[in-house]
Amino acid sequence: MTDAQSPPPDLAAAVAKDLSLPLRGVERALALFAEGATVPFVARYRKEVTGGLDEVALQKIRERHEYRTDLEARRKTILDSIAEQGKLTDELRKRILATDSKTELEDLYLPFKPKRRTRATMARERGLEPLAEHIWAQALRLERPREALAQPFVDPEKGVPDAEAAWQGARDIVAERIADDADVRAPLRDLALGEGRLASKVIAKKKDEAAKFSDYFDCSEFVRTAPSHRVLAMLRGEAEGFLRVSLVVDPEAALARIRRRVVRERRAALAADLDAALVDSWERLLEPSIESDVRTTLKERADAEAIRVFAENLRHLLLQAPLGGKRVLAIDPGFRTGCKVVVLDATGALVEETVIYPHEPQKRAAEARKTLASLAAKHRTESVAIGNGTAGRETHELVRAMKKDKELPEGCIVVLVNESGASVYSASEIARDELPDKDVTVRGAVSIGRRLQDPLAELVKIDPKSIGVGQYQHDVDQPALARSLDAVVESCVNQVGVDVNTASPKLLAYVSGIGETIAKNIVAYRNENGALGSRRELRKVKRLGAKAFEQAAGFMRIRGGKDPLDASAVHPESYDVVERMAKDLGVDVAGLVGRADLVKKIDVKHYVDDQRGEPTLRDILAELEKPGRDPRAAFEEAGFRDDVTEFAHLQVGMTLQGVVTNVTAFGAFVDVGVHQDGLVHVSELANRFVKDPSEVVKVGDRVTVKVLQLDPARRRIGLSIKQAR
Repeated sequence: MTDAQSPPPDLAAAVAKDLSLPLRGVERALALFAEGATVPFVARYRKEVTGGLDEVALQKIRERHEYRTDLEARRKTILDSIAEQGKLTDELRKRILATDSKTELEDLYLPFKPKRRTRATMARERGLEPLAEHIWAQALRLERPREALAQPFVDPEKGVPDAEAAWQGARDIVAERIADDADVRAPLRDLALGEGRLASKVIAKKKDEAAKFSDYFDCSEFVRTAPSHRVLAMLRGEAEGFLRVSLVVDPEAALARIRRRVVRERRAALAADLDAALVDSWERLLEPSIESDVRTTLKERADAEAIRVFAENLRHLLLQAPLGGKRVLAIDPGFRTGCKVVVLDATGALVEETVIYPHEPQKRAAEARKTLASLAAKHRTESVAIGNGTAGRETHELVRAMKKDKELPEGCIVVLVNESGASVYSASEIARDELPDKDVTVRGAVSIGRRLQDPLAELVKIDPKSIGVGQYQHDVDQPALARSLDAVVESCVNQVGVDVNTASPKLLAYVSGIGETIAKNIVAYRNENGALGSRRELRKVKRLGAKAFEQAAGFMRIRGGKDPLDASAVHPESYDVVERMAKDLGVDVAGLVGRADLVKKIDVKHYVDDQRGEPTLRDILAELEKPGRDPRAAFEEAGFRDDVTEFAHLQVGMTLQGVVTNVTAFGAFVDVGVHQDGLVHVSELANRFVKDPSEVVKVGDRVTVKVLQLDPARRRIGLSIKQAR
């Protein structure tokens, strides 16, 4: 493997400095990205090249490189624009080249940026710039009386009827000059970010309609500490027309900062005009502009935090323990239209379908139980998956009663499955392609069953925003959210690995180097030629060239193929070293794979070469010891209490088992088996201060909770983890 071509050292150095990472590793990572390498591939198979940078660091390098690239492009545009105007001084050039902040860059450009017609531009058109210079000069004495200075500029035809109108125009020019000064804007922005408050008030005439925003009817948060979820809630209330949101900054403190920058001589003859211009600049120009900047900063900060929480939740949801290749009876519950029932085989293929009507209005419960028992016995189902939507609680109770009465096969487990997004999937093009002759209700039931078998393989088919683990996901920057969530899905898919012969096109598309087109081509090849017998056969797939093969092969699995290494995470580029290891031990490769006793005898130092160092070789040994191991945890039942199945069964003081369904900035939601998640506030997560709930709990965690509060009217459940210990 040859060393990758390094990108321009100045940009790589800037990224390395920004992230406090080794320059050599950053240079090599950027070079690999430039060649088309993906983050999962570089993290897993190029550890020696980057110095062992992990996925988190590599993703940050890629994002910061994009930021720096955009910054340099904007810097060039600004320099070119100012130069074209003939106003680019050496000092200004140095300042523009020195800044690493997009905000400061725009501040420096502001005086030269094309503007709409303002009071200042109109004053300049009337020839009042020289009069403004008198104010700006801050001379102790005037060469002529104030009235006389203005007289030459009086011209009713130009809209300057008298001397005072001339001075007003001059003050307008000075006010804009102050507002355009980068050295004025920066300290004001710092003041607003450090000491300002974001305040919200309810619009009186809409108070009755705005009940869901009652916490923000009269709310004030320091900008520097405002939690992301509260900022986004305020902004949503404003967007929906229920709240007025404003930035509150001490005007005297703001004016003091402006004066420190602008006023050079307090006893100047035109000090009153300068001060009037200064106050006007703050009230009319700077205050709204700084508020806009701060709101943008707050929104970006809140978005970043909300996206981080969403991405973290999505990662843990996708990596939930799979039930695995077991036969499943899946139910999509309903009342009037009945419950759709499907049976899936161990691979997730639909075997049989029917409809039962155990609930209102038909109430054919006995018949439903008989049908379910018959299907379960006929297909020897090992689990029952029940969607947690409409009629989910009632259906769950019915099936649990069947299990208690031994109407289900021995050992059959009953699992309530979060069906968020199932309706989105069932109406999607993916579902139509997979189950073309089935209606949406059957597709929904199939999705519920497959989610139990393999959450990752099924959930990748659904837009992550529809899965139900985010907070204010529709309010944040949508492109940024999409990029973050896509990166999470890609990371999870490649961490687990994909069975080439059973994976859906959507799952295959997330494999490093593949994408939608090649994924469809793999499925087409499978359909035409049957199951692939080896990884190398992937090279026969249309458009899957050498680069795509390099990126993807290590994450693809061929179960039961010709080469046992094809079912592992060992990359084909390293098969030769495994063959040497096996030969040195006196066995063939098949005799080495899965033999922990033999693997422990291997000294990796003997196999270090120009292509592979110790980190990669240790990864190879781990794979040989447990080939194709699934990094996800083993499946466990939630362990809900049989006597607590609905809200009315709950009592304050109860201790229950639950499953974390969502983690937010203010706490965690937990399913305790009553079809209504309870909230563990951040203060009730642990016997210590918790700043970030995700430090303590993750989506999918099994937890023990104590019921603290019950609000039947609003169906709210207050829970505690720390008091349950």
